[in-house]
Amino acid sequence: MEKFSHFNDDGRAIMVDVSDKPATLRTAVAGGTVCVNPETFRLILSKELEKGDVLAVAQVAGIMAAKRTSGIIPMCHPAAITGVDISFFPDEERSIIDITATVRCKGETGVEMEALTAVSVAALTIYDMCKAVQRDIKICDIKLLKKTGGKSGDYYIER
Repeated sequence: MEKFSHFNDDGRAIMVDVSDKPATLRTAVAGGTVCVNPETFRLILSKELEKGDVLAVAQVAGIMAAKRTSGIIPMCHPAAITGVDISFFPDEERSIIDITATVRCKGETGVEMEALTAVSVAALTIYDMCKAVQRDIKICDIKLLKKTGGKSGDYYIER
């Protein structure tokens, strides 16, 4: 079994040194789901909530979160992000909104944490904007869906 990379030989937390790694094109895609009731779902899509266009605000929040990830995840390297895209996939039958975040960079370290943070904050923003009309909103299944580039190779799972 491999050891955790964020601890030194004395067991103290460290930020991994990526100085010797080559800069490569790296991509990470993360996903998550927000589950609401049918009325909240309708209000989101019709843009009738008092706070405004929920998905537009969540999109901007997700992008901002990706850019600030290294400031909130202690051992995460600042990444020179070259692109962030947040997509929403509403499913009326199940009253859910699937969220996908794609983050890219050219660098020595990946952007998985940035993609996961983008999805998380987009989902939390949906929750925040809808909590006045529904308190039992669920955020679930936040996970890495795909990663390309870097020494450890590509990773992909089915959503």
